[in-house]
Amino acid sequence: MAALALLVVAAPASADTGDEVPVGTRLAARTHPAVQLTSITYSGEVVVPSSQAKQAAWDQLTNEATQAVLAGKIPSDERSIAKFFFQRVAADVDRYLQPVGPERTVKAQVGGMCTGWWVTPDGYMVTGAHCVEMSNEELSQTFAQQALEKFNKQDAKEMINALRNFEADKEMLELVQQIYVTFNSTHLEIRGLQKSLSVLQSLPGGGVDKTAKEVPAELVSVGESYPGKDFALLKVNGQQNLPTVPLGDDADVQTGDTLYISGFPGLVTNTPWFSLESKLDPALTEGPYNAKRSTQEGVPYIQTQAPSYHGNSGGPVFSRAGKVVGMLIAGTVSENGEASENESFVLPVSIIKEKLNEKNVKPSASLTTTKYNEALDDFFQRHYKDALPKFREVQALFPGHPYVAKYITDSQQAISSGKDETPQPMWLWIAIGAGVLIVVGGGLLLLVLMRRRKKTPSSPQGQSPSPAYGGPYPGVNGGGGYPAQVGAAMTGSR
Repeated sequence: MAALALLVVAAPASADTGDEVPVGTRLAARTHPAVQLTSITYSGEVVVPSSQAKQAAWDQLTNEATQAVLAGKIPSDERSIAKFFFQRVAADVDRYLQPVGPERTVKAQVGGMCTGWWVTPDGYMVTGAHCVEMSNEELSQTFAQQALEKFNKQDAKEMINALRNFEADKEMLELVQQIYVTFNSTHLEIRGLQKSLSVLQSLPGGGVDKTAKEVPAELVSVGESYPGKDFALLKVNGQQNLPTVPLGDDADVQTGDTLYISGFPGLVTNTPWFSLESKLDPALTEGPYNAKRSTQEGVPYIQTQAPSYHGNSGGPVFSRAGKVVGMLIAGTVSENGEASENESFVLPVSIIKEKLNEKNVKPSASLTTTKYNEALDDFFQRHYKDALPKFREVQALFPGHPYVAKYITDSQQAISSGKDETPQPMWLWIAIGAGVLIVVGGGLLLLVLMRRRKKTPSSPQGQSPSPAYGGPYPGVNGGGGYPAQVGAAMTGSR
């Protein structure tokens, strides 16, 4: 009992459990390694015809302009008449222009960025259907925007020069360019179209930095874009020990609960002002679960106030417990195309599981993730000496881990600066307790021996000495013997 009491007193109180670490901080640390930037790229040859005026339509337009001037509906100056012409043509381009040869061609490449996340250690990734496919209409619009600017400006300049000595101001130039934006985009063709999908991964050595490269991805399965079951499954071959995130259930969250969205907002990935390292670090946003919705096709969606942006599409949505409860698919936008706050829509995890089951893909946690989470638990409790070897094990399991290298450095620095609060192992406290017990026990024995070596009173002549042990202490009337004192000392030590 004495030894047990000593151990209880000697062992330090358990260190901080880390509960003061914000939920978002802990969740981001655990899940960000599995969240990746995805890319879709279309390349091809854009072909547009030359344009020619439809003479009859232009003659009629000339008569209309003349009548408008005579009737005083428009001023008679050259600029006003030209503006009248261009406005009428821009309102109905194909009435006044027709495609003719020769064709003009330009090679172009278009695409976009989205978010995906690993569900198996060997390279299966979930993302949105609209992240891996573009409709013909979307392709035409995108190619027109990115590939035809040169032709649009050239054609507008030729039309203005045909007016002879007419100097167009900025407003007039933009009006004429709009005519050819419409004409060229309407009549363009895309030939030799090719599509590629990729995931942006960091190279072995760790760190999300300039060593990241695009790794080809195979499209395994794709559903229907929003408002359908907007789901796609990718496979990146040659992977092992990838970080993964766990899937939860629809019932894990309900109205009022906080949801967390992880992904890559386009306002960061599309700007030239941020470094590549910044662009490859996912952003975490949070907001309440507002309501459960259903599309006209009967597909369930969750409405949340967690902010999302272009590029967040396909990103995982987490519960407070850190499990995936859905995937960010859509958000409403304003008239000018900007994201509208407070209206993000999430495809529930039940649909994701349904689609994974169709391809017999079983989500699983990698050893990398298990060890990494254990190391994070130690790190957030400031048990840096315990965390350090675990982080090193993670780095050995998955050299391309984007964050573990920094945690190793941070742990080493914390240890060096005396911030470590790792508790001593139990065997050490047992050894210390045993040593203390030996010392205390030895001291008690020595005290007993010293007291017993004192001389006892002389016995009457001819009588044997009284026994030194077991009887009352000499000279004390009715007092307790030594054993009673020993008992009192033991009682006091408890």
